[in-house]
Amino acid sequence: LAGFYGEFDPGVLPAPAALPADPCSLSAADWDAWLPFHLYGFDDAGFASANCTLPNRRPGTDVVVVRRARTCLAGVAGCEAAVAGEPYVQVSLCATEATSHKLGLEGTATFDLKQKDCTTTADKRQYYTHIYFVSDDNGAGASVPTLSRLELTGGGWTVTPLVEGIEQLQVEYGIDSDGDGAPDAYVSNPSDYPKGACFGACPVNNWMNVVTARFHVLARNIDASPDYVDSKTYELGLDDVGNPVTVTPGGSFRRHVFSRVVRIANAADRRDTP
Repeated sequence: LAGFYGEFDPGVLPAPAALPADPCSLSAADWDAWLPFHLYGFDDAGFASANCTLPNRRPGTDVVVVRRARTCLAGVAGCEAAVAGEPYVQVSLCATEATSHKLGLEGTATFDLKQKDCTTTADKRQYYTHIYFVSDDNGAGASVPTLSRLELTGGGWTVTPLVEGIEQLQVEYGIDSDGDGAPDAYVSNPSDYPKGACFGACPVNNWMNVVTARFHVLARNIDASPDYVDSKTYELGLDDVGNPVTVTPGGSFRRHVFSRVVRIANAADRRDTP
């Protein structure tokens, strides 16, 4: 659902001037400017923010930022009504309105865009920014590596532990360089592709052109296995110079690597050609 904003296509927006300076910005103007970045990430290191932290983030793991709107309309068909202080996006369906959309906090922003009849106020969808990372803590005080998610609440961020036993997360991003909706190259760091030669608008364009993601996850049992020693080396994709990413964690935990390519439908489908 990355890049889903209901009836609004962020592809009509001008390209952002730069990559997000603070992925945890609490500015609605920043959220709006970054709508074209449906997926954004950090390769091992580089994540920094004045507005959030990734508690006990596991060294050497990737961070993935997903931006989208909720699939249901606020207050419609079982979806709870808009909550003051939470972020929402409203899309104009009126052909005569000059403003295509509005993004801001309920109770602060003025949501006055119209539906097709240009009279009825348009519905809103809750706006999500979700940041996925691997923590050394399960959120309940136990030292168990855990896939966790940082969630935007409007005025701040909350952490939700998702899956215990996740030790490693490595991501390769599929970049569509010719606009046909299919990836032309997989890279671990679109901010620096081609390696050492990505300057100016290059990082911005690369991230806007991400249409797939190849995830590599190293999972282990929660409990150690008696009389077992894990001597294996696990391979989790390629780094930014094309070398295999390998880890040899050791210990007495049984492990397994899962790899899967995910198509980012909202970004890719808008580019499909018959």
